[in-house]
Amino acid sequence: MFLPKYPDSPTPPPAHTHAPADPAPAQRTPFPQVSISTGAIATVIVGGVVLTALLAAVAVTAISVAVAAVVLRSMLRDHHRR
Repeated sequence: MFLPKYPDSPTPPPAHTHAPADPAPAQRTPFPQVSISTGAIATVIVGGVVLTALLAAVAVTAISVAVAAVVLRSMLRDHHRR
């Protein structure tokens, strides 16, 4: 009763058909072997640790300079009010 009634329309024929171009299976070329040594992995890990430590040192320095600037500004403001 509440279902819509669709008109009867036949499905159109496909515009084109797919035909296999080459029946022979294509062979994939193998990727070259890449060998990673233990020293290279250790170098990357040590480099990452050093860069992380440097970034942390810069962040701590920036925070300490900001705190010192706020304290000095507060001290100078109190000095000028007197």
